Amino acid sequence: MSAVSSLSRDIGKKSACEALTLPRATFYRHMSPAEPLQDETHRPAPVLALTKLERKTVIEVLHSERFQDKAPRQVFASLLDEGQYHCSVRTMYRILTDEHGNVKERRKHVQRPHYTKPELLATAPNQVWSWDITKLKGAVKWTYFYLYVMLDIFSRYVVGWMVAHREQDSLAKRLIEETCQKQGIQPGQLTVHADRGSSMKSKRVAHLLSDLGITKTHSRPHVSNDNPYSEAQFKTLKYCPQFPERFGSIQDSRSFCQGFFSWYNKEHYHSGIGLMTPEVLHYGTAQEVLARRTTVLAEAYEKHQNRFKGIVPRPPALPQAVWINKPIFD
Repeated sequence: MSAVSSLSRDIGKKSACEALTLPRATFYRHMSPAEPLQDETHRPAPVLALTKLERKTVIEVLHSERFQDKAPRQVFASLLDEGQYHCSVRTMYRILTDEHGNVKERRKHVQRPHYTKPELLATAPNQVWSWDITKLKGAVKWTYFYLYVMLDIFSRYVVGWMVAHREQDSLAKRLIEETCQKQGIQPGQLTVHADRGSSMKSKRVAHLLSDLGITKTHSRPHVSNDNPYSEAQFKTLKYCPQFPERFGSIQDSRSFCQGFFSWYNKEHYHSGIGLMTPEVLHYGTAQEVLARRTTVLAEAYEKHQNRFKGIVPRPPALPQAVWINKPIFD
């Protein structure tokens, strides 16, 4: 600070601080240090504060047998009607809270467990599967068939599905086991994500996944965004023009799903995976398709460069990473 002081006499405080890249506020603070803070224990009592005797009287009134089960507002109104005033309602609350800790919720509240937000990453097929169950309306009102669907979130390929009369953990176990065998899943390779339905959380399914070396995760309660790919796939199913209002029988529903999932995997160009079909991406032939598309667009550019304004068109890129709840890094 002595260097700044000597410079300030010749060129001024502002220029001296700028030359030394020192904030002027820092310079003034060191030249004129503030007074030390007054000890809290020696603070004088506020002029309008209640005396110790008055505070004691308020406590005795609030704790009396007459008022011990009443709220301060009730006590305040009762005393006013009797021609008495000790302090405001707010002061009563402050005395009870600050000095005696008497203000609290008397009823028992449900303590909800904390559910961690699932954060799942897939950079290739057969790393993360999402599965769910939806209802298909039967021929008679209040009758349903249950459609189980297992979806690879990276390729959007439906790796397994089943229509059954009921939602049952043994059926879910069978579907998962057969699908893992069909896809050649190795221990430690796969994470299976689902919501918190009874079948998803059952012990049978949990034990099966543990035996197969598969990690399981669950959505948070009442958070549909934690299972977005299954929800989106069900929407594609039910918004399909051929999807009927009701199915005449379980055989009818299975026949429809057989055709739908064949179309969905092999013919449906999915916008989330670079307009590829799920089968092409799942089984590793997407690069070949992408190369052919690139060639076609390059030839179109050579023929009509003016239509593309000098920019070579590119086909939609393939996905590199797919997330469920991508973390936000500051």
